[in-house]
Formats: sequence, C-alpha cells, structure tokens
Amino acid sequence: MYRQEEPEVNIEQIIARIKGLFGGSSGGSNKGSSKAPILILGIILLGVIGWFATGFFSVQPGEEAALRMFGKYSDTRGTGLQWWWPGPIGAKDIVRVDEIRRLELGVRAGTPVLDESLMITGDPDEQGAPGEAPNIVDVQLLVQYDIKNVKDYLYRVVSPDAFTLKDATETSLRQIVGSRPIDDVLTDNKEIIQIETKAKLQDILDQYQSGIRIREVKLLYVFAPEQVKDAFDDVVRAKEDKARIINLADAYKESVLPQARGTAAKALQDAEGTRQQDIAVAEGEAQRFLAIQKEYAKSKDVTRKRLYLEAMEDILPGVGKILGNPDEVILVNPDNVSNVMPVPVSGGQE
Repeated sequence: MYRQEEPEVNIEQIIARIKGLFGGSSGGSNKGSSKAPILILGIILLGVIGWFATGFFSVQPGEEAALRMFGKYSDTRGTGLQWWWPGPIGAKDIVRVDEIRRLELGVRAGTPVLDESLMITGDPDEQGAPGEAPNIVDVQLLVQYDIKNVKDYLYRVVSPDAFTLKDATETSLRQIVGSRPIDDVLTDNKEIIQIETKAKLQDILDQYQSGIRIREVKLLYVFAPEQVKDAFDDVVRAKEDKARIINLADAYKESVLPQARGTAAKALQDAEGTRQQDIAVAEGEAQRFLAIQKEYAKSKDVTRKRLYLEAMEDILPGVGKILGNPDEVILVNPDNVSNVMPVPVSGGQE
C-alpha cells in the first residue's frame, strides 16, 4: 500500500569509525596532533553533508508523500524530486493514490463466505405473515476505491482499507438490503441498491476520516434461499420475457408507424391533387356554360341548332344499323339490340 524509506547514513557508525581512526594519535608528534582536529572537523562536515544528501527522494506520478518530523505529520508532497529531513529527525511514507483497489464482500477468490453474504431483507415486517421466518438473501458485493487524502488514510484510522472498510461496507449493505423487500434485491432495483449502498458507505468512511474515496459498488451475485429459489427463478424469467415482448412490440411499432405515416401523407397528397383537378374541371365547365349562354342570348336559333348537331355527333357514331320504313328510321345500339329508338323521317321536330 505504501513504502517507508529508511535513512541511508547511520551517525553512530560514523562517529565510531572516527574514534577508531584517531584513538591512538596522542602518542604521535605535535605536528600530527595539531592537524587531527582539522581532519576530525572535515570528516564530521562531510558526514553532515552526506546525511543531508540522504534527504532527497523522488515521488512518482500517481504517488503522494506524507512527511513526518519527530513522528508528527508535517506536510504532503506531490510528484517530483523532493527533500525532507533524514532520520532520525524526519520520515516519509509514499502512497500510490491513483491505484484502483478492490474489496470483495461475501466471496473470496470465487469461494462464498456465508457469514458475510447472508442478509435479511426488509419485507417480513410489512408483507410477511405473523410468525413467518424472515426472507434471507445471499449477496456478494464488489467495492472499488482509491485514496483521496493521504494524511487521513495513514494516520487517522488503523487499517483503513482492511477491517475498517470491510466493516463499513458490510454495515452499509445490510442497512440498505434490510430496508427493502426481497423482490427489489433479486430483480427490480439492483441499480438503486448499488447507488444507495455507495452513498451510505462513503458517508460512513467520511465520518471516520478514512481518506478513502469509493469509486464503484457493484452487486456481483444475489441468490434466493434454496427453499424458494425455483419460484424466484420463475419470477425472474417471467420479467425477462415481459421485457423482451415489450421490446419486440416497440420495435414493431417503430417499423409500422413510419410506413403508416408515409401512406397517410401520400393519400393526403393524392386527395389534394384530385380536389384541385376537380375544381379546375368544374370551373372550366362553368366558364364554358357561361360562354354558351352568352352566345345563346345573342342568337337562340343558331345556337340551339349547333347544340343539337354537336349532340348528334356524339350519339350517332355509336349507332350500328338503321332499320325501318320510309316514314321512320330506328336507331339501334350495337351494344344492346333490344334498346331501339324510333326517329321520324319527316314531320319531326329538331
């Protein structure tokens, strides 16, 4: 989780070595004894410089360093080359803060942990019959999190991402599951349960000042009790069939409606075209009638005769035979022989 760097220079070893080098110099010449303090001072100065040099350290991207002086928190440093007092004065703890960490509740490496996963739902008090045993579900949960505050993570709570996080997660999940009926947990409202559990867990961790940020809470598996497992499986399958049929109906509706709208639009356009055509024909016939009436008013005999001749031009081409005596002719319709029309040859009116 984090790495603690130890001092590279031991001051006691340096002092012992200096004493070993100059412990027998008292029996030498005065010249040698006069240079000894300078050498000792120089060696001590080099040792101090070397000790100071051990305070340099680097923080990699995605890491933060928490600094302590005489065991008390002092500061937090970010990415780059940094310096801090070496030991025994200072110490530093470097933590990877952007790493997404995982916690599994109710399962370990694929093996269920029943002490954690078995939970009581909230429906017996509202829906269950008196004396009925509570509904129990087997819930397995995955929590993903990272570090949002290095100081709180390292120094506020003991083992924040082990026992603290596990206990807080189990508490949050049991409260949310215990407040909902078993159908919500097994079928309908898993997403809502995940959201509420995440919010509850983050609230507990913030109260503890754990320095942990919850990224995601996901229900891995939710099982019904063995005694009613088959019945709940049937409920799940029925709801899946219902959703599938609704989806098919929606797809059919989306495919039919555009075609029906297109057909209706085309029918409206055709009707509008027919309407405009009929109006134009009617207006033309009215104008023609008015023109004929105007001419008829000017010369009634000539106009009446012309109208009679035009009518005969339309009728006579369809006549197949002319039968009868010299006093009359009979016009026969070739399509209907029984339909005859006698026309007088003389003495008739035009």
